[in-house]
Amino acid sequence: MPRFDFLEAGKRRVRARSARANVSASSNIGASGLPARFARRAATLCAALVCALPLTAFAQVKIGLVLSLTGPAASLGIPARDTVALLPRQIGGQSVEYIVLDDASDTTQAVQDTKKLISENHVDAIIGSSITPNSLAMIDVVSEGETPMISLASSAKIIEPVDAKRRWVFKTPQTDAMMASAIAEHASAHGVKTIAFIGQADALGETFYAEVAKFAQLHHIDMVASERFNRTDPSVTGQVLKILATHPDAVVVGAAGTPAALPPKTLRERGYKGLIYHNHGVGNNDFLRVCGADCNGTFLPASPVLVAAQLPADHPARRLALDYIARFEAQHGPGSVSAFGSYTWDAGALLDHAIPVALKAGAPGTPQFRRALRDALETTHGLADTNGVVNMSATDHLGLDQRARVMVEISNGKWVYQPH
Repeated sequence: MPRFDFLEAGKRRVRARSARANVSASSNIGASGLPARFARRAATLCAALVCALPLTAFAQVKIGLVLSLTGPAASLGIPARDTVALLPRQIGGQSVEYIVLDDASDTTQAVQDTKKLISENHVDAIIGSSITPNSLAMIDVVSEGETPMISLASSAKIIEPVDAKRRWVFKTPQTDAMMASAIAEHASAHGVKTIAFIGQADALGETFYAEVAKFAQLHHIDMVASERFNRTDPSVTGQVLKILATHPDAVVVGAAGTPAALPPKTLRERGYKGLIYHNHGVGNNDFLRVCGADCNGTFLPASPVLVAAQLPADHPARRLALDYIARFEAQHGPGSVSAFGSYTWDAGALLDHAIPVALKAGAPGTPQFRRALRDALETTHGLADTNGVVNMSATDHLGLDQRARVMVEISNGKWVYQPH
């Protein structure tokens, strides 16, 4: 809101109070007129004070969050929501309000939520969504509304290429390309010659498959099968039987949240003995609970947060990851932390770093502030967070390097760090 809007709004409130005071004085005191004069003088003084107050007295930063709190991706969205309570309530001398909406793991609802946050709540930035399809669907809305967005989903397509629309979009999770390359490196080191893929029938599954196939080829590993399933499917037996017919050395599961437990469980039930890899979208305890013993001995490239205490002392994410874990588990209990909460924490760190810079260009609630906030996010450099060190640019709206990924084995319901 421009400066004069704040001041005029304040003056209107003062004039309204003054008018009520005049009416009350006239009706209750009589004809002397003294209270009315006092009221007018008070109104004049208050109006002068309103004009003298700094603009920041009326300003408030509003951050909207579109999270998958219900539906198949709820295990991703709930840790993100729980992390919001830990984010700063004041940045750069301004109070910060967080408005959380549930997209129900549904693309259409994510778009509706985004429109509401921009048109009705007039937010300065948006964090979300929790999943790739929803984040992709939100891009048009945030670019039209010129409101910066920090996605919590994995696909590189959310931020690449940085075109006229994606210049408003950033993200905190590692890209599918980073994680697929880690899988290919690990598989090659373990003598894998053939790989099969089973993934979600959506943007996450398709983009992760493309990256797995690309890096497999670079490591001279043949892709022998590719299958898809829906998040709500009760069975993947047909897809698994097709995969088993190709006798792959390893199977990669491109899925997120608890639905990702179905393929490895089915593979184990059918007697598969080869290596199984997961997408980093399974980095939470709900996945471990649902998959149970069937996931023992399986691998995934993951956020350093999952194994922070096991990392070398010089790992750039270790200290901040342990700090976040301590804060989160103080509220939700030991072992409650997940990678998806950390991505929200890191989004908060980005905003905490960028908002003071953007305030120099305009007040919260104005187009000038939102544009400056976008620019400040894009020029983030050397910012350490729970996943690594962020160095963004005009062509890179993630800013993480290979230090932001670690290989993890699931063993007896625990995440176990796998050194190189």
